[in-house]
Amino acid sequence: MSASAVRLIRAERLSGVAEYAYAATAPAGTRFIFLAGACPLAADGSTVAVGDYAGQAARCIETLAEALVAAGAELADVISTRVLVASTAQRDLVAAWEVVRDAFGDHDVPSTLMGVTVLGYDDQLVEIEAVAAVAD
Repeated sequence: MSASAVRLIRAERLSGVAEYAYAATAPAGTRFIFLAGACPLAADGSTVAVGDYAGQAARCIETLAEALVAAGAELADVISTRVLVASTAQRDLVAAWEVVRDAFGDHDVPSTLMGVTVLGYDDQLVEIEAVAAVAD
């Protein structure tokens, strides 16, 4: 694929502790892709990696990547993410986040990491929402 239309913005006056850019833009004429929440489901609809936050996050990334390909995009075209983790324990959120962060590598898109009470599928612990932008 060609170079991404997404431009990540660093906010040098804000904390460097965050492991993502603080903002992102895409030029006029860009086609936006709004993805459904990527869930940790196998092809048969069963939840994978039951009880494993990192394992479910990894499957969510695989699902997200496949949806992006179907829309003519890739991970480098993602302009923002929201990572939902069914837990009140920060360590569980971090376990999921580390997988997401590592999957995006240098393309550290603006992201929100949230603990939620419950997600939609049996045994589901992680879901990743994303928006992508591609030159049309």
